[in-house]
Amino acid sequence: MHAAHVPARPPPRQGSRQGCARHIALRRETWHRGAMQPTAIFDLDGTLVDSVPDIHAALNRLMGSRLLKGFPRHQVLGFIGDGVPTLLARAFDSREATQDAAALPDFMADYEASAAVHTRPFDGIPAVLDSLQAAGWRLAVCTNKPEGAARILLNSLGMADRFSALGGGDSFPTRKPDPAHLLATLSAAGGDPARAVMIGDHHNDVAAARGAGVPAVFAGWGYGPLEAADGAPVAERPDQLAALLAACLDGSAAGPTSIK
Repeated sequence: MHAAHVPARPPPRQGSRQGCARHIALRRETWHRGAMQPTAIFDLDGTLVDSVPDIHAALNRLMGSRLLKGFPRHQVLGFIGDGVPTLLARAFDSREATQDAAALPDFMADYEASAAVHTRPFDGIPAVLDSLQAAGWRLAVCTNKPEGAARILLNSLGMADRFSALGGGDSFPTRKPDPAHLLATLSAAGGDPARAVMIGDHHNDVAAARGAGVPAVFAGWGYGPLEAADGAPVAERPDQLAALLAACLDGSAAGPTSIK
């Protein structure tokens, strides 16, 4: 994980300004000790990374191996977000075919071997992760992708060390939209629900956050339709996240048009 940059303490000023400066410095020191450190919890597919090209390719290879027709990209987009078992169930159902017992392990073996061929972080994601860490944020990933595949992907992209915890779809007994998935990931990261924000592009992310009592920010650059934000504030680009996450913590963020 990249080391967080601690801004230099401002020079003392007279009167109330001096007291304010001391208060700000104390808050910064406390954040970096971890007692009040906020946590940004990110979804993976469609939020941190554009992973559809490799999911699409692996799914079509699986279907071809069963002598079934593959899918266009837009249809695969509609399959993802609820975990791999649901992805495959939707694919086979759409072809009116019975899913065989080997389909899931075959897909996972193929996908894990090729998860980062075309998958890349969305433009602006590395920079915003840098800025959040420099501002004292702890980072975590909460995804319905199996933990092993998610870890392989993040390691392949050189991103794994940024995150204090990775909660995959099989890491805990539940998965999003169940808020227990988010809360377990947050706990593994050492975070506090009162100082956390969930960022994702799927209605499951928003639902999990609301159930956990955690603010949600909808990733408008991702795969989900704007309606999936369900009233949560929307960041249209990753470079809008830092300001919007800070606004969520102080309670001033509201509605899908709060950041443009």
